[in-house]
Amino acid sequence: MYESQFVTIIIVEDDPGHSKLIENNLRRGGLETPIKAFENGQQALDYLKSQGDFSDRPIDQSTLLLLLDINMPIMNGVELLRILKQDTQLRDIPVIMLTSTDDQREIDECYSLGCNLYVPKPVEPDRFSEVMRELGMIIARVAVPTIK
Repeated sequence: MYESQFVTIIIVEDDPGHSKLIENNLRRGGLETPIKAFENGQQALDYLKSQGDFSDRPIDQSTLLLLLDINMPIMNGVELLRILKQDTQLRDIPVIMLTSTDDQREIDECYSLGCNLYVPKPVEPDRFSEVMRELGMIIARVAVPTIK
């Protein structure tokens, strides 16, 4: 396993099976940091802002990195990305779009809204696992900003 700075990974993915597969393969890539998973953008936003179901949780001052799916119920990934990047307290959180959508217009929109990286999820299970493992290796080595 690789040593990396303390970072909490927030996976926002509506399919619990995909979420677990992402987590398992990130760990295979050497990622040892805490991982939290949410099934839609609203849950993740409530967690990040300590509101709603998370109102009794202190504001997290740790280093965060979001892995964000696009197609989700309640609040999709593009909506959450837009909100995060307009919020002065949350806009510095790095966001990796991790989605099966490879439409160039959506890719362009996500980058224009401020995502840091756009990774299309491969459809083939073996390739999906390999891409997540490689992403875990990369994340284990990058430095990310702390929340202000």
